[in-house]
Amino acid sequence: MPTALTTTATVIVWVIAVGIMLIGARFQFTPRAATDFGIPGTPAELPAFRAWASVKGNRDITLGLMLLIALLGARDHLTGWMTLAGALAAGADALAVRFSGGPVAAYLGVHGATSAVSVAAGVVLLLS
Repeated sequence: MPTALTTTATVIVWVIAVGIMLIGARFQFTPRAATDFGIPGTPAELPAFRAWASVKGNRDITLGLMLLIALLGARDHLTGWMTLAGALAAGADALAVRFSGGPVAAYLGVHGATSAVSVAAGVVLLLS
């Protein structure tokens, strides 16, 4: 029987899954909006940037779908592992923004926080 903590972690994973899919769609359909990703001086008008935004968008949509599949068809344990694996992507994004000179608010407040919340929710689901 799920506890309140497990239910909370599950809701958090739902929010992360849907949220990252929406962010991915934004990268796909409005590449210029992706310039707030946190890397300064992002040239949104260049084809190379649009290709990069497409790759990032595809990755985010895929990660969100994988989490949704786990939420819909797997036990908490597997969902926890998948959430932990997804936290690596947010952590890697935080490092990319940090080492490209991005603002602290982007690499810690957005990407780092997402990674930390994902880790916390994943651990709760693993321990349930």
